[in-house]
Amino acid sequence: MIMKNFEQGKQIIKNIIQFLPNGPGVYKMLDDKNAIIYVGKAKNLPNRINSYISASYLPIRTERMISSTKNLEFIATQNEAEALLLEANLIKKNQPRYNILLKDDKSFPYIQLTKSHKFPQLTKFRGKQNKNDIFFGPFASPSSASWTIKTLQKVFLLRVCDDSIFNNRKRPCILYQIKRCSAPCTNQINEKDYNNLVLDSINFLNGKSALIQKKLSKEMENESEKFNYEKAAIIRDRIKA
Repeated sequence: MIMKNFEQGKQIIKNIIQFLPNGPGVYKMLDDKNAIIYVGKAKNLPNRINSYISASYLPIRTERMISSTKNLEFIATQNEAEALLLEANLIKKNQPRYNILLKDDKSFPYIQLTKSHKFPQLTKFRGKQNKNDIFFGPFASPSSASWTIKTLQKVFLLRVCDDSIFNNRKRPCILYQIKRCSAPCTNQINEKDYNNLVLDSINFLNGKSALIQKKLSKEMENESEKFNYEKAAIIRDRIKA
């Protein structure tokens, strides 16, 4: 019976692969009661889903999950970062039973924005959350949280340094030179402009990436019209990130 259900689950997955778009996204496996039993993300949806039916060996937990799968739904995203954030939000909301790695939220990473500081720090966080800061997650793995933070650095130029380093910095660090930070520590950006970047990052983390891309494109056009080509190029690179 178990083997029969496993083969049926594989066939259900196989039938859906042809409808998957090539690109990043999130997929949801559902059981016979239409309950979500697993949420996953993929850089390429067809490749990831195909791995469930083409692998020569699967862990017992994965075989059981496939045996319980009666339907598969997907959500295409614009990029991998958006897929990571959507995956985290769906797992948090639905608590799928096969996402066992996230059973204890305190054991897995969040992204923290230290709003208690006038120049908020972006960092990875585990443990008890406070009311003064903003938290996003949980993420499926520490590497997922780290990858998202790196993306946020590229797009929004937020600081990741500890307060002790921030308070004692006399000149910008290498992250400013490679356009991964706006260097508020040495007044390369004022508080108002920095907090606009923070607000943009919050919108991005809340799934409003299309809105942010539109805003950045408009800023790039404005700088080009003013012949500020260097600033326009920086914004262009942020959009590409």
